[in-house]
Amino acid sequence: MRSPDDERWIRRFHDDDGYGTKLVCFPHAGGWTSAYGGWPGPLPPDVGVLAVRYPGREDRLGDPFPSTLEALADDVAEALEGLTRHRLVLFGHSMGASVAHEVALRLQKRGRPPAALCVSGRRPPHLLDGRQRLLGTDEEIIAGIVRLDESRAAVFAEPELRELLLPAIRADYRLVDEYDGGHRPPLDCPVHAYTGQDDPEVTPEQMRGWADLTNGAFRLLALPGGHFYLRAGEPALLADLGDVLRHLEHRTEGVS
Repeated sequence: MRSPDDERWIRRFHDDDGYGTKLVCFPHAGGWTSAYGGWPGPLPPDVGVLAVRYPGREDRLGDPFPSTLEALADDVAEALEGLTRHRLVLFGHSMGASVAHEVALRLQKRGRPPAALCVSGRRPPHLLDGRQRLLGTDEEIIAGIVRLDESRAAVFAEPELRELLLPAIRADYRLVDEYDGGHRPPLDCPVHAYTGQDDPEVTPEQMRGWADLTNGAFRLLALPGGHFYLRAGEPALLADLGDVLRHLEHRTEGVS
């Protein structure tokens, strides 16, 4: 039975209680769950595809924004508690990678670590020193977003869309800026890292730092593109994620 927290926090694009493996996706700063709406088709059909609904956007416009990234992770881990009887694979891009990692740590502390953590376009917590701060004026925030993703310029040219989107972006940027990271205990699950080869926010070498955060296997896949490489590179990314999911299902076959 699904709990109210489950329904409020989790959007299910493709899911069934009989699916033993579920991919839980965490959006980037200012992002919506809809970014993952097209993922079920290319992925294995017996894998659930879900996304985390952050407060203050989509159908949660009236919900208050989290006070810290760690508080957000606390709430998401609680919402996922009922799903931990399945194999959970967490995927997060940019800010979502930090949130997914913090959630993975909380699930592990409860004795139910995820089957794998997939992080994309984000430095690991112990390598955050020297990163660029995101908050600024509305114009500075928009300029920074367009620098990473030129396709967003048309969206922010519309006053109504700009007014709708900026509060969540500003709130998420505050979470990212105030998240100091630091050393974290290693996870007992494999970590798969993904990045754009020309991402100005993180280098492939920095992404390799995620290897320090697991007692399990680590691998890095660098794809052509910048910070939002996963749009044009979505087929290659999903092909690799599909392999990861199939491998986990095969490796844990018969294990509940």
